[in-house]
Amino acid sequence: MYDDFSSDYDRFMNWPARLAMELPFIERELQAVGACRVLNAACGTGMHTIALAQRGYEAVGADLSAGMIERAQANAAAAGVDVRFEVTGFGALSARVGTGFDAVLCLGNSLPHLLTPTDLAVVLADFAACLRPGRLLLIQNRNFDAVLDQRQRWMEPQARREGEAECLFLRFYDFEPDGTLTFNLVTLRREGADNEHLEGAWNQRITSTRLRPLRQEELVAALAVAGFKGVACWGDMQAAPFDPEASGNLIITGMR
Repeated sequence: MYDDFSSDYDRFMNWPARLAMELPFIERELQAVGACRVLNAACGTGMHTIALAQRGYEAVGADLSAGMIERAQANAAAAGVDVRFEVTGFGALSARVGTGFDAVLCLGNSLPHLLTPTDLAVVLADFAACLRPGRLLLIQNRNFDAVLDQRQRWMEPQARREGEAECLFLRFYDFEPDGTLTFNLVTLRREGADNEHLEGAWNQRITSTRLRPLRQEELVAALAVAGFKGVACWGDMQAAPFDPEASGNLIITGMR
């Protein structure tokens, strides 16, 4: 899915707005542990990693999708920063990327791609192995307590224009009988959007992947088993309290 979507991902995401909203919280947490070396797991097209490198951190990005890493490398070159990116997935980070990091970030609802409790335990242990003692793990997931309890199927649509091209991105879940979710992404694109008489036909593409929704209680318990201490939860990256009924996100931090 993410190789297919890598060419459109930066069109879908409003990066200036997202980074302006999230980086103050992330930097506050990094500064609290005196972080210098940061690993961004499941880094996507690398924009958080690049932004941290621009702020003086030794930032490394890793992602299982070769397409995403190719885009991340192009984004770093365009930004004029030297950032290490590796095609490496969950569970192989300490072996492939290394250890001794001051922080591991796992952003953008990436952790729910692990489909069993065993997979989750292996990956949290790998995160711990990447970190120096007393250092930070920061996870950003959707609030799946609300998604599951309220059957929140649809997410906010996104629209982008580039010259005469117009793109619409629609995201929704299918609730599967085994408790997992199928995450669907519909991309609609047409040319000639600046000319009302010559608007082209919409072309559409749908890609899907399976997720295992993680409730707060399960994730907090798994972090404790993996040896993380001082676990704290928020509802967003403005440090709002986590509300399982209303928060859009579940932000969790813990120390190795």
